[in-house]
Amino acid sequence: MEVSIYQGKPLHLRHLSRERYQSIYEASLRGEVTCQHCSEAVKLYLGIQETPYFFHTHTPHERHECITAVHSSPKKKETAKVEHVERNGFRLPTGRTITASKQLDTTWSSPIIFNQIPVYKGEDTLAINASYSYYDTLASQNIHLDQSQWEAVTHIDGPLLTLAGAGSGKTRVLTARTAFMIQEKKIAPQSIMVVTFTSKAANEMKERLASYPSMTRQHIHRLVMGTFHSIFYRMVVHHDPDKWKMDHLLKWDWQKEQIIKEGARQLQLDEKEFPFDQAIQQISYWKNTLMDVRDIRPVDQWEERAHHLYKHYETTKRQRQLFDFDDMLYGCYELLKNNPALLERYQERLSYFLIDEFQDINKVQYEIMKMLSAKSKNICVVGDDDQSIYAFRGSDPSFILNFERDFPNTKIITLNQNYRSSHPIVASANKVIAMNKARHPKKMVAQFTTDVHPLFFFPYDEEEEATMIVHDIKERIQSGARPSDFAILYRTHSSSRAVFERLTQSHLPFTIEQDADSFYQRRIVRSLLSFLRLSINPNDTNALSDLVSALFLKQSAINDLKAISILHDVSFVEALQHLENLHPFQQKKLKKVAPLFRSLPSMKPLVAIETITKDMGFEDFIKKRGNEGNKMEKGSDDVRDLKVVAKKFTTVQQLLDHVEHMVAMNKEIKTLSKQYQDSVQLTTIHRAKGLEYKHVYVLSSVDGGIPHDYALESYRNGDFSPLEEERRLLYVAMTRAQHSLSLSIPQTRRGKTAYPSRFLKPFMQVSHLENSRG
Repeated sequence: MEVSIYQGKPLHLRHLSRERYQSIYEASLRGEVTCQHCSEAVKLYLGIQETPYFFHTHTPHERHECITAVHSSPKKKETAKVEHVERNGFRLPTGRTITASKQLDTTWSSPIIFNQIPVYKGEDTLAINASYSYYDTLASQNIHLDQSQWEAVTHIDGPLLTLAGAGSGKTRVLTARTAFMIQEKKIAPQSIMVVTFTSKAANEMKERLASYPSMTRQHIHRLVMGTFHSIFYRMVVHHDPDKWKMDHLLKWDWQKEQIIKEGARQLQLDEKEFPFDQAIQQISYWKNTLMDVRDIRPVDQWEERAHHLYKHYETTKRQRQLFDFDDMLYGCYELLKNNPALLERYQERLSYFLIDEFQDINKVQYEIMKMLSAKSKNICVVGDDDQSIYAFRGSDPSFILNFERDFPNTKIITLNQNYRSSHPIVASANKVIAMNKARHPKKMVAQFTTDVHPLFFFPYDEEEEATMIVHDIKERIQSGARPSDFAILYRTHSSSRAVFERLTQSHLPFTIEQDADSFYQRRIVRSLLSFLRLSINPNDTNALSDLVSALFLKQSAINDLKAISILHDVSFVEALQHLENLHPFQQKKLKKVAPLFRSLPSMKPLVAIETITKDMGFEDFIKKRGNEGNKMEKGSDDVRDLKVVAKKFTTVQQLLDHVEHMVAMNKEIKTLSKQYQDSVQLTTIHRAKGLEYKHVYVLSSVDGGIPHDYALESYRNGDFSPLEEERRLLYVAMTRAQHSLSLSIPQTRRGKTAYPSRFLKPFMQVSHLENSRG
């Protein structure tokens, strides 16, 4: 049905403003939308696969009767009523344009498919152009290798660069190569170093090796296998056990933050406002790129402050004999660099090196591996420059791109068979990544095909985007899919807010990253909400703590306000006007701001937020303190996101109730997710790397979403590398999908008009999917 009754009036979907779809959908959930024929409640279908329509929740027969009634209703002939007006002696018609009337444009954009996908040819990838007993032995254990994989397994001597595209079976190659070296080449396991990036990957390789013919636990135990950190730590602790005792390790960021805050006090930085997490990340980046404290040349105020904290952090660690995880790498680098005899002993002992995920290597790791392998030259690296997405940690695709320069006579083998994804997904990902310039040319080939092409769909905003995705997941689950078949991927944590909220309402089991705080607990959002909370409860102690920072008051002002409220018998808000020892401009501002709190509860939430930002000084706070030093997140973006939420509510109290509920749900979901064996996955694209799902949804595939705003800004300033990394990030997201891939192109984002991602726009021309109302 296209017509229903809402608030006593007919509601025509065809004439409904696009931005109202979500609000009507939510009204239908509350039973406020009814059938124009039977007067029973109807719901609005708002999914991906079909054009929106109203439907009954009762029996299919009754639904059919109502639909029939709609189609059989006689249509009234419309007669044009023409009125006239006298102007300058002429009789002119009103209500009519001189030009031909133009029909209303459709309010709904149907999904379209990723076009320009070549015809699937199919290839026999299991034929090996060699006769080798060990290959037959592996095949007898159901371990099959294609020609390129087999070549990578059996090329043992000299430097080898294995370009392993997405889904190409690189873990199988690494384990088969290790087993081949031990079983066929009789290489001593203790002379082989196998390096992974995560403990999970190292354990997976050990388990796989244990399943290989004639591989014993003793063989595996004698291998030098583990993460960079675990291997290099074993080396430094062996030579200086007192210095590297585990009880001296700074395991957690809060421990690092305590030291850094000591340095912040020297600069008189506001501990509540300064982004210490970003400072920790910056220091880690400098260390991983071998930039000593003495090498830093700050380019702005942020780097000056971070540099000061870096110096204080390193000095304090030395004085207290502490170390962190980055020191394990840096310490190993210095140990080998400053002790040539020791380096030579390691070069004699270790003759073969295998490195997984080589595209993620950073400078300190790379330099250590160059030193260790300098004598034997037997270094095999496996990676994909198209999946290098950790620049913020110091990884750089140039290490893989320039590998041949640093290791002459390198043999390059490309694993171009994708065993994960369907042909339409692989072909579309090929098209996207081919636009990058700094890469090894390669084209992945799928092993199977389907008639399901990657899909672009066009929600109005973040709220509708979430609704459409959850509807689609429910439909697929009803058709036999499992919750764990689905992943919803996003560029940054803040993008998950709407879909998190919709999933909590859906009762579907889902899992979100443990370190992903609720959107409403973000610093800027929490500060803005403190105004609303105090407008409802002028004595809210928790809100007061967030408020004083937003008003540029010191935290000591909290105690002053509490004392004033007792002495003068006034609320915390009223006490603001009585604060002393302030600059005249601050007192003037507080006298203006305090009375405005009383008016906020009577406003619409969106109007209240506008009042806080423009009339109560919060805009100044955002400009000066909004996520300082964090190029990925801006306070103004958080405010715009909150405005999108606020539009859904009619009162400030409703908004605050929603906020409290969502914060509680975030904590509950994190607890429950540990119990879920089968759940929808919500995760950033970075965290999804290395994983795979049958059905993948990518949020906000628009400029500003992916590519991120910071990359676009860098591009405008002449730096192309961040934009290329963003394209690699999209490539990683696309290649997580096995069967279906849905890319969201919202019309608006954070309340502003959004434009399709420049990475995808060339492939969005309407194909055989009809882009109409159907």
